[in-house]
This record gives sequence, structure tokens and C-alpha cells, in this order.
Amino acid sequence: MIDRAEASKYLVGKLKDELIVTSLGNEKYDLLSGGERDRNFYNWNAMGMASSIGLGLAMARPELKVIVYDGDGSLLMNLGALATIALREPRNLIHIVWDNRSYAMTGGQPTATAFHTDLAAMAKGAGYPKVERVETLAAFQNAADRALTEPGPWFIHCLMEEKPVKGGGLPSPTAIKHRFMDAIGARH
Repeated sequence: MIDRAEASKYLVGKLKDELIVTSLGNEKYDLLSGGERDRNFYNWNAMGMASSIGLGLAMARPELKVIVYDGDGSLLMNLGALATIALREPRNLIHIVWDNRSYAMTGGQPTATAFHTDLAAMAKGAGYPKVERVETLAAFQNAADRALTEPGPWFIHCLMEEKPVKGGGLPSPTAIKHRFMDAIGARH
């Protein structure tokens, strides 16, 4: 299984001007520990919306790669986004889903992926042209390297074990928004 913190450090080390939008789960803290960037948009209290926000950014800024850091529980809250992303075909979108098969932040209740639901199969069925299911750091690195250089949209389904994450250290939601908007030249 993949260690999300290690994978995040690897990915951040590869980035230049790419944008990252996180869902509200623990993945935002692992991304933060992987390397703080003005182009990271850490989502607060908007479960299921990272993929929709990422799609909007990808459509508005086609010259930039947009990476969505999603969780299995968050994606399950907004499955319609898979079909919309596949329909719009943003070549600059990389959708990474960290699947720990649980709602880790609310007590570890199992998600549907702990049973029969296969998010990679759902993305493929929705029409994503590039779908990878990865279970090791090496497989993640390979998929991420290709996604950063090849057109998408990409869906990288990462199977992982949840580890305790130290929360905190993030700026306020308003500060995150203003910093991100400044980084992409969207504030007037």
C-alpha cells in the first residue's frame, strides 16, 4: 500500500507551476508536509467539491496543469463529477484519489470502496481516457511522472493505508484563498 506522505513529497518535488486543489480530508495535511506552495488550494469543509473546483480551474487556465487531491469518501459524495470531467475532457487535469476505504476524519467508518465499489472502474466507465490503479510508491511515481507530461484527463486511484496525520499548520481559509488567487494572478 502507498504511504500518502511519501507520495506527496515525491509529487511536490516534481512540480513547477502546477495547481493543486485538495479535498477536506487528511490528504491536505500530507500535501502540506510534502512542501508548502502558494499554488496549493487546501479545501476546508466542502466535502466532495475538490474535483469540481479542479475542473473549473482546468477549464479557466488550460495553460496550467491542475491536480486534484481527492479522498475516496469525498469523491463518493460527488460521483457526477466523474462524468462531467470525462465529458469536458480537460487535457490539463490530473485527478488523484487517495483511497483508504474509510471516512478517516470522522471515526474511520468504512466507505463503499471497503466493499465492492471500484473508483478506477467508475472513472473508466465515465470516460476518463487515462486511468491507473496503483498500490505501491513506485507505481504512483510512474503514473504521476506520465500524468505530468502527457495530456489527460488522468485518474490515478491510489490504494493506501491510513496513518495518523498531524493536523494543523494551515493558514485560515480566507488566507489560503487570497494567497492562491495572488499566485495565479486572479485577484484584482
